[in-house]
Amino acid sequence: MTILVFGSTGQVARELAHFSRNICLEKSRADLTSPTACSEIICQLRPKAVINAAAYTDVDKAEKNEARALLINGDAPTAMANTCAKLGIPFVHISTDYVFDGKGKHSRMPDEPTAPLGAYGRSKLRGEKGIQQAGGIYVILRTSWVFSEQGTNFVKAILTLAETQKELRVVSDQFGGPTPAKDIAIACQKIATDLILGRGKSGTYHFSGEPDLSWEEFAREILWQAGKTVSVKSITSAEYQTLGKRPKNSRIDCTSLYDTFGIARSDWKVGLRYVIDKLGSS
Repeated sequence: MTILVFGSTGQVARELAHFSRNICLEKSRADLTSPTACSEIICQLRPKAVINAAAYTDVDKAEKNEARALLINGDAPTAMANTCAKLGIPFVHISTDYVFDGKGKHSRMPDEPTAPLGAYGRSKLRGEKGIQQAGGIYVILRTSWVFSEQGTNFVKAILTLAETQKELRVVSDQFGGPTPAKDIAIACQKIATDLILGRGKSGTYHFSGEPDLSWEEFAREILWQAGKTVSVKSITSAEYQTLGKRPKNSRIDCTSLYDTFGIARSDWKVGLRYVIDKLGSS
């Protein structure tokens, strides 16, 4: 049951590579700036399903390179979805809470109105719409606050800063659910397998770790688990200016994913312990 994975170096893609029958495509074999090339390799390999774990993820750089972000996050997934629809194979795509405006304090449902704050969110939403319009068997899996021992992420940033600074300034008015990349990969693998077997239902779903909390609270837990005695100062989003706007509310409701695929929210504290142990042994 071969599953084709777009991506090989990203956090989730690296975890998907651990599944023996997956074929993970490097950039040299699948250039996401060429939607046609993405379609051609799907036709060439004829997998049982496709998972897109590749994306343009730099929120700040996307503000200056929106055309490239739209191509990679919008046009390439759309081409993949169209090809999968023609071949009659399932397509699983990882998206983001950044398609929402971050207002309110409730957990966003998958069918709530979208309103991205910046270029990154707009590019991901473009991909979502293209996939939906392709008319094939698909699942769009929105997630948030991804972390692992690989790549660039909040956990690694906090641990790196803790090596040289006595006090860390961390935003306390943005809330969401940290999500281990390993758990996202397991979820994508199950969804793809279920769709191949005719189980589940096409649509947009949410998946994040629990419990929800602020970046400041997350930083404190990271430091505590790592045994670091660095102090944390609470600051507001206004005090931490970035080129790309971050949603203040990244809480997402994951009920429909559990109801349809039996995938429950994961305990991110367990995932964090795993990542810190892996980093400590590397």
